[in-house]
Amino acid sequence: MAFTPLPGTKAPVRVWTDPYGIEPQAAQQLRNIGALPWVQGVAVMPDVHFGKGATVGSVIAMRQAVSPAAVGVDIGCGMSAVRTSLTAADLPDNLAPLRAAIEAAVPVGFAKRTDPVDPRRIRGLEQAGWDTFWRRFGELDRKVAQLESRAQHQMGTLGGGNHFIEVCVEQDGPDAGQVWLMLHSGSRNIGKELAERHIGVARRLPHNTDLPDRDLAVFLAGTPEMDAYRRDLWWAQEYARRNRAVMLALLCGVVRGQFPQVAYGEPISCHHNYVAEESYDGVDVLVTRKGAIRAGRGDLGIIPGSMGTGSYIVRGKGNPDAYCSASHGAGRRMSRGQAKRTFSLDDLAAQTAGVECRKDAGVVDEIPGAYKDITEVMAQQDDLVEVVAHLKQVVCVKG
Repeated sequence: MAFTPLPGTKAPVRVWTDPYGIEPQAAQQLRNIGALPWVQGVAVMPDVHFGKGATVGSVIAMRQAVSPAAVGVDIGCGMSAVRTSLTAADLPDNLAPLRAAIEAAVPVGFAKRTDPVDPRRIRGLEQAGWDTFWRRFGELDRKVAQLESRAQHQMGTLGGGNHFIEVCVEQDGPDAGQVWLMLHSGSRNIGKELAERHIGVARRLPHNTDLPDRDLAVFLAGTPEMDAYRRDLWWAQEYARRNRAVMLALLCGVVRGQFPQVAYGEPISCHHNYVAEESYDGVDVLVTRKGAIRAGRGDLGIIPGSMGTGSYIVRGKGNPDAYCSASHGAGRRMSRGQAKRTFSLDDLAAQTAGVECRKDAGVVDEIPGAYKDITEVMAQQDDLVEVVAHLKQVVCVKG
């Protein structure tokens, strides 16, 4: 579909869904963003929903400024996936042992590693840059100095909430039946701590006193505060990327242990809470994607549904109206609290039928019914991406 302009905004706000179907709180957030004097434009993805400060599913291009709340607190959160040589016929009828092996290899929820990751001991993991990466921890905001050990022990851990590890089967086309491995995670506690620290700093800056929403406070180019934020931001984005790389390598090792003949393709990885330096119509901008992936022409990306529905491997079409972006998933249609009040354990079991996964009260808020229909979300952005593969999970690990 083509975009629809959101009425009543100063900067252009282009919406890839029905603008009148956006929840009122989220629509007001988008108008607040469009009113900021530094904003070049906003692209709103079809999975849009209310968030803290900036809307989830928003792509914001700013001139000489950046809002840390427009990135989110899980800096660098994103997806990784890899295609295997296995087919559905290779998988056993009982997938519980495979799920248990994954949970034993990758700490989930609040769990952390007993010992920090040693990259040399993980087959298939990139070896370059680890020492330099950890040395740079000492350059981060001094108020997180005491968190270095925790950050090291959380490297290679999944977390909870909507983070997951999945074994999926390709659904359509000539490669139907092919098995994929997929995961979703970010920068763990250290990214959250850095984000909240900088959001607090931004709120106190004089140029942010008259904003429609103080959570949209920005840093301005050429200031010490901007330099400090970007330093910590880039590090946290790299932490998130390496965190996913560790888990994907561990996941590949688990599957290799059960299927020694397995081979793997080239991994796909994409952030969906991050900042990038880009240029549109000759204007250099800082683009924040909060719940959106880059979808430049030819870029491969991953758009998941929920723990009981399909996911998509996509290729970007490079649509400049959307700042070369696409949605990061299905997007929630109800809050976690509402989901717990609305759905029962029987509902969860029914909606995750055929998937080896948790089916207890701890994940009811992640039930598929709490999310938008991923097929509708994909149909609304057919001018942003093309589908490379349609996947369906058979194993889902959640924290």
